[in-house]
Amino acid sequence: MKPATIVMSVIASAWFFSLAAAAEEPADLRVTRVALFSSGVGYFECNAKVKDTANAELKFRTAQINDILKSLVVQDFDGGSISTVGYASRDPVEKALRSFGVDITSKPTLAQLLDQLRGEPVVLAGPRNVTGVILGVEKRKIQVEKNVIEEDMLNLLTEAGLQQIQISGIERLKLSNEKIDAELRKALATLASSHDADKKGVVIHFDGQGERRVRASYLLEAPIWKTSYRLVLAPDKKPFIQGWATVENATEEDWKNVKLSLVSGRPISFTMDLYTPLYVPRPKEELELYASLRPPEFEAGKVLLGVAVGEAAAKPEATPAAVAAPSAPARAAGKEVRKGPAAARPLARGRLAVESGQGMAGGMGGMGGAGFGGRPLAEGVEDLGEGVQSVASAQQAGELFEYVIATPVTIARQHSAMLPIINEEIGGEKLSIYNPATHPKHPLNGLQIENTSKLNLMQGPITVFDESVYAGDAKLPDLKPGEKRLVAYALDLAAEVTVDQKPAPDELISLRIAKGTLLHRHKYVDERVYTVKNKDVKKARSVLLEQPGTSDWKLVEPKEPFERTGNLWRFKVPVPAGKSVEQKVRLERVADESVALTDSGLDQIDFFLRARVISPKVKEAMQKVVALRTALDASTKELALREQEANEAVQEQGRIRENVKVLEKSSDTYQKQIRKFDQLETRIEQLRETVTTLRGNTQKNREALEKFLLELDVE
Repeated sequence: MKPATIVMSVIASAWFFSLAAAAEEPADLRVTRVALFSSGVGYFECNAKVKDTANAELKFRTAQINDILKSLVVQDFDGGSISTVGYASRDPVEKALRSFGVDITSKPTLAQLLDQLRGEPVVLAGPRNVTGVILGVEKRKIQVEKNVIEEDMLNLLTEAGLQQIQISGIERLKLSNEKIDAELRKALATLASSHDADKKGVVIHFDGQGERRVRASYLLEAPIWKTSYRLVLAPDKKPFIQGWATVENATEEDWKNVKLSLVSGRPISFTMDLYTPLYVPRPKEELELYASLRPPEFEAGKVLLGVAVGEAAAKPEATPAAVAAPSAPARAAGKEVRKGPAAARPLARGRLAVESGQGMAGGMGGMGGAGFGGRPLAEGVEDLGEGVQSVASAQQAGELFEYVIATPVTIARQHSAMLPIINEEIGGEKLSIYNPATHPKHPLNGLQIENTSKLNLMQGPITVFDESVYAGDAKLPDLKPGEKRLVAYALDLAAEVTVDQKPAPDELISLRIAKGTLLHRHKYVDERVYTVKNKDVKKARSVLLEQPGTSDWKLVEPKEPFERTGNLWRFKVPVPAGKSVEQKVRLERVADESVALTDSGLDQIDFFLRARVISPKVKEAMQKVVALRTALDASTKELALREQEANEAVQEQGRIRENVKVLEKSSDTYQKQIRKFDQLETRIEQLRETVTTLRGNTQKNREALEKFLLELDVE
């Protein structure tokens, strides 16, 4: 029989205290398998053997419960089943306290508590031993020497009648009602449990007959595992790399002989509060009053397609068709007939199952990629087909890579350990890497590493030893099998590089005109000469020169680079011992610029007319543009002069008008001013006619230029 499986996301919470029946034997679930992911989570698998009906309790910190509720998978193999998984609810403590018969949410005093218990029988001990029923609490003023104070007094109904007892004098009080006494004790226990934020228990109830294997697996937040490397360089030998993974056991349990896997990759993982109960506010509805209702009047409905409109509103809606039962042949073959994307099926006793079209697709938070000890992670929970389909297979899991630790690992709780993950030769070549932005004079000692192993090397620090001597530290990026990367670990003082950058003016290489825009193409040159000096008289060097250069630059010399990145050109230069070598690097870039011929000055156009690369057609077109622009500029200038002259005449006429107001009409000065006024009037009329003519000419010149440019397209 296949194992019964239950997923925590669909089980209802229950008080785990009720699960611990005396006849059920406890199962000892121990961590036997761990997979740590580089996304900050860990997969933990616990296994045990149980006999008949049994309980198993797992202890977690309160902060971890949400991860447990989101990811816990429980299995009972060999014919068993899971009945319930229980845990203590996390209702807000105030809400839980209000549910008891005695309310202690507001931190009541003894007087306030006794006032709540009105009508309850109590037994008091003190200066007077009294048995009675609480009637209530009141305050009474008491004279103490010269002062008057208020004292809480308890009113009791006793066999002898009403008695009033000073509360401060009560030494002991017992509630005679056992139910109320139990409610008060439960409230206090709930209050005390809210102070315990350390650990919470999750109890799994296994139900079955005989001896069986059981398993619980879950995800928890875990420190990411880290890698560090040691790289040994030696003459005439391949580089030797040794890698170590640093693993931390941050759980509350010792790992003893645990099968450990380290998975590189970044599956998406998040937290969600599933532990705190959620209460949805419900609307409050008021009862309607039916008194004095009058009989309603209804409008007549029109018959439409054989159904009255008025009747259609009153006709009940058709109920959805019931899901068809399996046919007899299908039931005989043991197959289920489903309707829609999901269908329920009968459950075995004590089992809870959920089915859908895809089952539990990715149901363990992206774990289905790495294996444990040579098998995929999906097998960590074995066959989940009973009730829930299996998680994704390794081939479908994406970009995850796993390091399997061959031997079982033992790490005490809250302790760490270093585990070897790679110990072999890899490809590599020693280089001196020069970049003037890093150091203007000396290159760096470095290495071009080629990952010839079959492992994904995670990023981490590298301690480099050259001929058994510490040479420096480097940082290795994430490196897939077959990938090459540069690392640098020290300053190479035995090599010097000087750079002579020769300035080169940009060169105009072509001109063309398109719809009034002059497009001119320029060539820019970046030419540098690197002089590399090897001061080591015993060893030759390979120096890698890095020069900035974006993708729009073209390499002219040398013909091919050693390597090209998005923003760098790399050139490899062999330098014999004690020698100097020059390396010339020439880059060229072509860029287009534009000038609007309607807005540019004639001197700028004249500059392009004298260019050597201008074609006859472009030159003829630009000369025509110059002629049209000259005519337009002349008419525009003449128009401005005549408008200014007309404005000045109008201003002078206004001045004369003001002068004649104060002159005697019979005086010669008055007559002279009148004659001048008439002359100005005649001149203003002439200027206005001239301005109108000039405006028309200017507009014609502008339209002629614009039409010519719009139709112009020459190279």
